[in-house]
Amino acid sequence: MVTVFLANGFEEMEAMVPVDLLRRSKIQVQTAAVGTNPMMHGGKVVTGAHGISVLCDVVAEQVTADEMEMLVLPGGGEGTQNLENSSIVAQWLSYAEKHDIFVGAICAAPSILGKMGMLDGKKATAYPGFEPKNAVCTGDFVVRDGKYITAKGPAACLEFAFELLSCLKGEQAVQSVKGEIQCQK
Repeated sequence: MVTVFLANGFEEMEAMVPVDLLRRSKIQVQTAAVGTNPMMHGGKVVTGAHGISVLCDVVAEQVTADEMEMLVLPGGGEGTQNLENSSIVAQWLSYAEKHDIFVGAICAAPSILGKMGMLDGKKATAYPGFEPKNAVCTGDFVVRDGKYITAKGPAACLEFAFELLSCLKGEQAVQSVKGEIQCQK
């Protein structure tokens, strides 16, 4: 199971492109609402940085370790701040680190991993100004170092999603999805 944490102010492309491409590959993906109003659709509605509202599959409090393969954090300035302020997100990131589970973060979100010490000495990338603390920042669009996958920003969302898919199902699955969506790269 892949869990994509969504908080108000998330960057829509950075969340929805990975969700779409992973689901196309028959990977179980759940979106988990973080810090939302429980009176609105049971707390499952999250609004992105550009006013697009998403009805998540679960609220963050419902995430479990069952079959957990990967956690994904989309960026967006406000969304990243809201994810960073969540004790539930911090708990799951610590769990992922201890249990060798993949963690993907894009745009401003790699800064959360940096503040938690998860990227110390590791290669990473992020949106300029949000480079993760103590990481070796490459400036590349997408960087994978072990179980950590980071990406620079919205323009990297396809490459980010392909790298997440490659981690879980290999290059053949990536090529299959690229063909399905008519990706020429």
